[in-house]
Amino acid sequence: MRWWKMLGLAGIAGVAATGVVIARAERRRRAYTPEEIRTRLRARVEAASESAQPDGRSS
Repeated sequence: MRWWKMLGLAGIAGVAATGVVIARAERRRRAYTPEEIRTRLRARVEAASESAQPDGRSS
């Protein structure tokens, strides 16, 4: 087999693998309900605000 055929097959396999990863991530993202998303976002905001002000003083 010529090197360019191997390169082409490797490229096709790479594109297929990337598509699988993207589809899996999209399915996982869409599995959350709106309330779960709100809860997670609020927890992240709270954690970020706590880490930004470790001594408890406001800026």
